[in-house]
Amino acid sequence: MRIPILKLHDYLLISIQTELDDQTAMDFQEDLLNKIHSTGAIGVVIDLTSVEIIDSFIAKVLGDVVSMADLMGAQVVFTGIQPAVSMTLIDLGIHLQDVPTALDLEQGLSKLKQELEEK
Repeated sequence: MRIPILKLHDYLLISIQTELDDQTAMDFQEDLLNKIHSTGAIGVVIDLTSVEIIDSFIAKVLGDVVSMADLMGAQVVFTGIQPAVSMTLIDLGIHLQDVPTALDLEQGLSKLKQELEEK
């Protein structure tokens, strides 16, 4: 299953509507990086509202996505992180300290614009 990646002006919007398995996460990573390259996007908002469970591999992939996107010149913002997901990330010792977050997609877009203006 591929996760749709939408382009809006200079941004990419992704709403993950399914639980991520390892292969879907790897496909998502590859698709997103290719989309950043092909569109020249400068910002990415990844909405995790529908993700209720996350494991260490998926967390690592999401962290890698942030680092790789940054190397390609795109800022990433996560939105909609569920309480159970945040607790799992902390329990696993995974900290996404430099990754901006927001409650929902609308706030995520505002946060992304703010982050890009500060650069």
